Amino acid sequence: MSRRTPLIGPGSVLRLPSAKIAVVILAAVIFLSVFGTALAPQNPLTINANALYQGPSLQHLLGTDYLGRDVLSRLMAGAQLSVLTAFEAVGIGLGLGAPLGIATVFLGKWFDFAANRLADSLMTLPYIFFVVAVTAALGNGLVQAMFAVGILLYPGFFRITRAATLEFARAQYVEAAELLGASKLHVIRVHLVRKVLPTMAVTTASFTAAALLAVSFLTFLGIGVQPPAPTWGGVLSSDLNYLSQAPWAPLIPGALIAITVGALNALADAFRDRTGPGTLLVADPVIKTHSTLEVLEAAGDRQSAA
Repeated sequence: MSRRTPLIGPGSVLRLPSAKIAVVILAAVIFLSVFGTALAPQNPLTINANALYQGPSLQHLLGTDYLGRDVLSRLMAGAQLSVLTAFEAVGIGLGLGAPLGIATVFLGKWFDFAANRLADSLMTLPYIFFVVAVTAALGNGLVQAMFAVGILLYPGFFRITRAATLEFARAQYVEAAELLGASKLHVIRVHLVRKVLPTMAVTTASFTAAALLAVSFLTFLGIGVQPPAPTWGGVLSSDLNYLSQAPWAPLIPGALIAITVGALNALADAFRDRTGPGTLLVADPVIKTHSTLEVLEAAGDRQSAA
């Protein structure tokens, strides 16, 4: 026998107008993250003392900064550090938290207790001091700083995944699979991972927005990046120091950060609205174990004999 639940796919999520707009914005941001440095109209590090604080023009579409550097080129080049390192932090948090969150449900009370206490201890760490300590030990680089941020994202991924797994681990079809001889690994791989995917999609989008804000905040403070390397937070920080000369300048990097974070949150909301409790990104599979097949074969033999 098979058990079916409503089928929710990426196409269903993208039917929402907000999701379509968010995907277009995020696709453009990812494109800039990969190719922004190569496509920048000017060298983002070139100083021009004759073009300080210039407003938008044909030569400098977004104007110049306090050193005469092209703002558009610096924002395009800075997308790589700002966005890709945010993905690094989310990848670390997801890679550590999600597997442990699923495993704690099946590996016994002591493992569950230890994993929960580890998550609790990480949640008590002062955010900024932990990042500063890690960068001081490993080097003042954005990759090292995002490693620390990824560690701090672990408790969130762990708790959300564990809660979602506990909800589905008590389902009757999971108990039936275990009674029919399915191993724990089989139950996790076939019956639980796909159930948890919608929740993880929402969580990943939300935490990516948080990681991007963390990157911007750290680079705004000068942590994790060495000048004159361009980053969105670094451009915003330098522009705020010269408001009297160029009051419009902070609006551009600030709007870029806000729009990207808003698109990530909109995509997370779209996933949440389209994938409610009991829905899947893919259809439920049929419970197929050796014991199941034996039962079905025995039932077929009885029907044939009758």
